Amino acid sequence: MRALTWHGKHDVRVDTVDDPEIVNPRDAIIKITSTAICGSDLHLYDGYIPTMQKGDILGHEFMGEVVEVGSGSTLKKGQRVVVPFTISCGSCFHCSKHQYSACDNGNPADNQDIAMELYGQPMSALFGYSHMTGGYAGGQAEYVRVPFSDVGPIVIPDGVDDDKVLFLSDILPTGWMAAENADIEPGDTVAVWGCGPVGLFAVQSAFLMGAERVIAIDHFPRRLELARKFGAETINFKESSTYEALMEMTGGIGPDAVIDAVGMEAHGLFVDNVVDQIKASTFLGTDRTHSIRQAIVACRKGGRVSMPAVYGGIVDKFPLGAFMQKGLTLKTGQTHVQHYLPGLLAAVLDDKVDTTFLISHRLPLEQAPEGYKMFHDRQNEVTKIVLKPGMAPQ
Repeated sequence: MRALTWHGKHDVRVDTVDDPEIVNPRDAIIKITSTAICGSDLHLYDGYIPTMQKGDILGHEFMGEVVEVGSGSTLKKGQRVVVPFTISCGSCFHCSKHQYSACDNGNPADNQDIAMELYGQPMSALFGYSHMTGGYAGGQAEYVRVPFSDVGPIVIPDGVDDDKVLFLSDILPTGWMAAENADIEPGDTVAVWGCGPVGLFAVQSAFLMGAERVIAIDHFPRRLELARKFGAETINFKESSTYEALMEMTGGIGPDAVIDAVGMEAHGLFVDNVVDQIKASTFLGTDRTHSIRQAIVACRKGGRVSMPAVYGGIVDKFPLGAFMQKGLTLKTGQTHVQHYLPGLLAAVLDDKVDTTFLISHRLPLEQAPEGYKMFHDRQNEVTKIVLKPGMAPQ
């Protein structure tokens, strides 16, 4: 089959690789009909995530048709399914608490040492996202093996277009959980750093959860325009001081809740961010944490901080004093996708949540390397790229 493979920093290629096979009874093989490039994939593209190996198949946002099942799978051939990016067993201590992204059994034991050293506990398994997270082949391919297929995938009704449900695999539940972690109360003002896919879904979700005002912060005009379409007020941090603007907009109090949807590759020529970029380029650090620092400082006293954004290592210049003195709370973590799928699928089918607005480009799988470069270099106009195996070249 054909699949997008990683070969190093800014080097991804579509190669011919072996077809996946059933390994365990609970496996299923999915023929991919749609897969997307995620902002988190750019961390792999930029070489920030350790334990990648040449030839690894990328992709963790995908859906398709069931073509083969193991004896323990509950899926049936011919069903259309969306697959969560987290690989979860459904029966361990964490899965029993619906903390699916903390599953103990998805990540093979021989891949857990690095995460144990970094984080004290092994990470959950993810599709197409390094050997630290299990080394599983991803879905930017013609076919993919799905472990624990009796737990993860959700069956999509006939007649529903891929574009409408594809983002249930990751970014829609991630944006929803980000808003949920902000503990939004009716009448709240919520500030969202980053108007990428997760940030835009967090904006939508915050309004649905009762926020009175949502303030979206970014510097890409097109993404700020999309946020305004959902009713958000906006701050372009290249044109205004974010902190001063937020204080003015909230009468000097600050937002009730803040959401960092930017993560480890924050943009902007700020002193702390420039220092972080130098450290990252010289291998003295991994994360550019300007956005979470700014969110903590801007949040009102007694407020809530939600951090869906990806961070990978140990950071400095963290405003721990402000965090403690202001009495803030922080919730974060990889998304418990399986927990949210039924409710969000219903919301999508009832047209309560819009997803298709995000897609700016559709490309054949064979042009995935071009898609990665476009998404990396042209983030103003490229908001989401969907890859289609078998699609004619553009």
